[in-house]
Amino acid sequence: MWVAALQMVSSGAVADNLDQAGLLLAQAARAGAELAVLPEYFCLIGSHESDKLGIQETLGAGPIQDFIASQARKLGLWIVAGTLPLRPATPAPAGQTPRVFNTSLAFDPQGACVARYDKMHLFRYDNGREAYDESRVLQAGASPSLFALASRDGHTWQVGMSVCYDLRFPELYRSYAARGADLLLVPSAFTHTTGQAHWEVLLRARAIENLSFVAAAAQGGTHPSGRRTWGQTMLVDPWGTVLAQQAQEPGVVLAELHAAQLAQCRSQLPALQHRLL
Repeated sequence: MWVAALQMVSSGAVADNLDQAGLLLAQAARAGAELAVLPEYFCLIGSHESDKLGIQETLGAGPIQDFIASQARKLGLWIVAGTLPLRPATPAPAGQTPRVFNTSLAFDPQGACVARYDKMHLFRYDNGREAYDESRVLQAGASPSLFALASRDGHTWQVGMSVCYDLRFPELYRSYAARGADLLLVPSAFTHTTGQAHWEVLLRARAIENLSFVAAAAQGGTHPSGRRTWGQTMLVDPWGTVLAQQAQEPGVVLAELHAAQLAQCRSQLPALQHRLL
């Protein structure tokens, strides 16, 4: 199965970001991809964390979801819509700060939403020069999410969903491996500082320890808000080999994933069968 991980440099203008995403999705489809993965916050990276509140949608309704569904139908693609802000079912109590879920949605080629994952681990970082605290505007998700993708090669891929900071919590990916996942998705917007230090080694580790393919679509560049993201969108095989990558700027990172390679790696090194805990 050919998989495309899309790298973007999103701005605070939703319409511009959707236009950029549409061009990249079309490029991925022309290149033969069956699955295209957009990065975290593909629809908006604003000047303030609270900007997300202004574009929040209800599951199943809204211009961002409508756009992805229409692109999936038009292009015949499976699309994982990096993340977009979704409204919680229960509003925040009076006097409390409103929050949204940072949600990754999977759409099939008919435009149906087949899976939802709300980012479980919320990023916090402060080195004295740059500071982030996603819990100010985000509500943490409560459960992992896995979906089945029947590809043209005859293999049904079990796909585990995650987002960005989740990458630092291996137990999430181990839970996917225990449920039979063979492709792990990591749409992200890693900061330049943390990405430079840890991004590649964490992605390769998640692939190696779970004997799974990993597709990591990233934000990569300097955004109009001044935020700088690391990029290095990549696809990694179960042996930890980087199949394809792009350092910075918008682009399509494409590679063919082979179910036979997955089976071979797990047969030669049956580490998943040797777990004791």
